[in-house]
Amino acid sequence: MTILLVRHGETDGNAARVLQRPDVPLNERGRRQAEQLARRLLAIGFVHIVCSDLLRARMTAAPLATRSGMTIEESPLLQERNFGDLRGTPYAALAENPFGPDFAPPNGEDWATFHDRVADAFAFVVDRRRSVNGTLVVVTHSLVCRALVERHALVPEGIVVPQLFDNTGVTVLHEDAPHGVSLINCTRHLLTSPATDRDCGPA
Repeated sequence: MTILLVRHGETDGNAARVLQRPDVPLNERGRRQAEQLARRLLAIGFVHIVCSDLLRARMTAAPLATRSGMTIEESPLLQERNFGDLRGTPYAALAENPFGPDFAPPNGEDWATFHDRVADAFAFVVDRRRSVNGTLVVVTHSLVCRALVERHALVPEGIVVPQLFDNTGVTVLHEDAPHGVSLINCTRHLLTSPATDRDCGPA
């Protein structure tokens, strides 16, 4: 285990299916998820935390920093896709599918721009992992998690990359090419089922 990729905890925007604004905080459930995540990752051990600079990601990383005594390193490269003028709009009110391949939100990022930024984010993550010489925690967003795994990692045969990564889902990547994935979108820290623990593996 060398790179622990994590989606932020739940927000009211997640629960209501809204394209989120940058300043949306975690809701009560999301704060609880962040604490559960911190307990899990502290048991594994890590040496550094990098994080999207959006509030919901920073709030998710905060218990990790508080419990470990580490400082969070923020990066705008790890932000969620920018949906521009549509941020704050419920999915149900949109005339088009915002995740469609040709959709370009007004004053936001089209897919090509987003994927270029995620490529830079991945280079940053790998470089930071090597510089700290130990397990790195990366707190980011669902579309970023999906893009990183689909485009920059080696997923085991027969494993389908989820369209939506769960709140505080943990994915494990190796820092060396081809960046093998040994665990994907695991939320066992939110559950109590022993069967779920076995399915998720050792992380």
